[in-house]
Amino acid sequence: MFDSLFIAFATLFATVGPVDVALLYTALTPGVDATQRRTMAIKGVAIATGILLVIALFGQPLLSFLGISLPALRIAGGILLLLLAIDMVFARQSGANSTTAEEEAEAVRSKDVSVFPLATPLIAGPGAMGAAILLVADTHGDVWRIGQVVIALGLMMALTLALLLVADRTRQVLGVTGLNVITRVSGVLLAALSVQFILDGLIAIGLSPPLPRL
Repeated sequence: MFDSLFIAFATLFATVGPVDVALLYTALTPGVDATQRRTMAIKGVAIATGILLVIALFGQPLLSFLGISLPALRIAGGILLLLLAIDMVFARQSGANSTTAEEEAEAVRSKDVSVFPLATPLIAGPGAMGAAILLVADTHGDVWRIGQVVIALGLMMALTLALLLVADRTRQVLGVTGLNVITRVSGVLLAALSVQFILDGLIAIGLSPPLPRL
């Protein structure tokens, strides 16, 4: 009954990477007082939530207007998420949910990092946007399942904000090893989900027979 909620939350956890975002946030805000950091965190999460909601609810109609079919979206999105998952399993930085060296240098010079790079690309990055579109597309217009995806997105944003507000403590508790363990486990789950998206796309165009689900 709540399968879409659990799948959406797991997928968004892997693509948003709230623990990674929290740890990067501490590195991007050295010397910033607690009040300003809290304000930037709330603003950044609010903007990212708006971006992902718009992408999730209106991304598929826009792609349909451009002539992009649902199977093509599933296959392309699955490949994108699979590449991200591979980087996560091997604990490598990926442009899908992190900043480049030039972007990070620009962010350090900026006094307010809430919009860039916190809201995007750290929280609402290409991986998270692609996942949001795919998750809603996979509901086939079922309002109840779309609602579950939206709830999962809200829960993920709440978790991200909570971790941002306690980012320093999170860094101390987890350390590098703990962070890599969470990243690798999330990467394995995301890899399986991304392959399923690809298979669903291939089945839809008749290149693969229907496969049994667990």
